[in-house]
Amino acid sequence: MDQNWEPIVLKKKKTPAQTGAASRAQPGQVGPNGVVVETVKKHNAGQNHHLVIGSAKKLEEETVDFHHQKVPLELRKAIQQARQAKSMTQKDLAVRLNEKASVVNDYESGKAIPNNGMIARMEKILETKLPRPPKPKKVKEDE
Repeated sequence: MDQNWEPIVLKKKKTPAQTGAASRAQPGQVGPNGVVVETVKKHNAGQNHHLVIGSAKKLEEETVDFHHQKVPLELRKAIQQARQAKSMTQKDLAVRLNEKASVVNDYESGKAIPNNGMIARMEKILETKLPRPPKPKKVKEDE
């Protein structure tokens, strides 16, 4: 038996575009189907100029404050006083709430976003009425 050790090279067939045989017709020439090729430049095609000047001006003049609501001082003090009246630490209250101690700490330091469900759970555990934060004001959009 004789073995053939000559290399075999496998190549992909070249497409007509790669060989240059069937190149695209230029504007004004007759295309492959016998139709005259015509190009039309679209306004701002392929550019990233979609921002209208009016909307940019509106964004610049925006006066709405987009900060989230924080725990008011009276609620912070009420939670702290009620917790201390029950001789509980922040960790004890957090365990009873099934939350992390950092959540109670955030409420008492004012970093948390007030949640009425959480405040209601604190009221039950601390057996006291806590002041509720005011509702955030709705922003009306003028167009």
